[in-house]
Amino acid sequence: MHPNTQHILTLAHLLKFGKGRASIEITTTELGSTINRSQQSASKYLVELEKAGLLERTKAGQKFRIIITDRGVDEVLNLHETLKSSVEILERSGLQLDGKLVSGMGEGAYYMSLDGYRSQFNEKLGYEPYAGTLNLKLLNQSSMRMRSMMDNYPSIFVRGFADSSRSYGWVKCYPAILNDGALDKAAVIVLERTHYDNSMLEVISPVCIKDSLGIKNGDSVKVFVTKASKAPQFENT
Repeated sequence: MHPNTQHILTLAHLLKFGKGRASIEITTTELGSTINRSQQSASKYLVELEKAGLLERTKAGQKFRIIITDRGVDEVLNLHETLKSSVEILERSGLQLDGKLVSGMGEGAYYMSLDGYRSQFNEKLGYEPYAGTLNLKLLNQSSMRMRSMMDNYPSIFVRGFADSSRSYGWVKCYPAILNDGALDKAAVIVLERTHYDNSMLEVISPVCIKDSLGIKNGDSVKVFVTKASKAPQFENT
């Protein structure tokens, strides 16, 4: 039997559960909970993995004593290398996110007008943003995953500051291209203090993006996040 991805992921969870120990003791109920499957499915996977020569198991009271074979470890390492290579390709090429234009809370225009931010944007992005942000609601799970990956990208870091009345948080900027190059000078921003969750994107540009792209609420927008290292200055945070 050739192992499928679920089999290899089960092996990976077993290795993690055992914290590097050569011998792992676990019940099928514990395994099912660990891999988010039923006890019956966990028991079935153990039988199939044993038949495939990826693990050895013996009964130990209410538990099974499991040893992952060398071949089993190799299968996990091979999957790890495949996933690692795929992620590295995405990181090198950039991330595409699809969103729908929605109305914002009106905060963008206020924050973009503050001198403490504008001077840093001008220095680090090479432009002063238009007074307002474009607000996009992500359209699908793929875009949500890309948004999660974006957190590991290097960012152009705009420091927080304080004035006589209050303090303001940092801003991370991720250079972006909109609608297949229709607007090639933009940035997705992530604020330290925001009312939005990760299903929303805020985008800035030196121009009014709505007017430049000729879009209105409800229209779809493609956002391609590039590597921040292409920008004048950046910090890993």
